[in-house]
Amino acid sequence: MATPHVEYHLQLLNHLRTILVALGEAEQVPEESHTLFLDRFDELLTLLPQNPLESQYLGQDLICQVIQRYPQIAHLVPRDLLWFFGGDCLHFMPDEELQLYQNLEDLRYEAERDGQRFDWHAQKQALLEAVKKS
Repeated sequence: MATPHVEYHLQLLNHLRTILVALGEAEQVPEESHTLFLDRFDELLTLLPQNPLESQYLGQDLICQVIQRYPQIAHLVPRDLLWFFGGDCLHFMPDEELQLYQNLEDLRYEAERDGQRFDWHAQKQALLEAVKKS
């Protein structure tokens, strides 16, 4: 069973897949290569809950490919996915955003260490509000 953290990112991936499918249905991309890409994307959706660590490289590759192959939807890729998969995905994030996500990750690890529930989305919003006030 996947952790709540992995489940959250699976939801984001499923949302991104919906966008990718719509892109194909709008005939804005070559159908054959797009179908193959969606097959690999589905492979990630299957692998991630079973083995999050092993799926990291596939996730990095696919998220980077979404940005490079489909620049018209790059702005729709959830930033949380860039951080979650890390690696080359981090090149698409500015330093300030990387720091925000590092702070968020530190809070998550503290909560897990202390056996507390952690709401990624709520904590992210709180950090963003704190940044706006400063």
